[in-house]
Amino acid sequence: MPAAKKITLLQTVAFAGVFSAVSCWYGFMFGRESARRELGGIIEDLRSSGGNQTGMNPRMGLPPMKNPQMSLS
Repeated sequence: MPAAKKITLLQTVAFAGVFSAVSCWYGFMFGRESARRELGGIIEDLRSSGGNQTGMNPRMGLPPMKNPQMSLS
């Protein structure tokens, strides 16, 4: 019966480092693509409305405030 191959601590740490780097790269790329799509939609909405903000606030999904200044009294 052949002897089982032993994995050293250095090999384990190296594999974990490579796996972590690849995972971070994929997360960054997918996050960047998602942000690009979202910002592209907001830019298209602003272009199609001519810059008028009579509808919903595209950043928060809320209607624009009637009085932007807040009173503290």
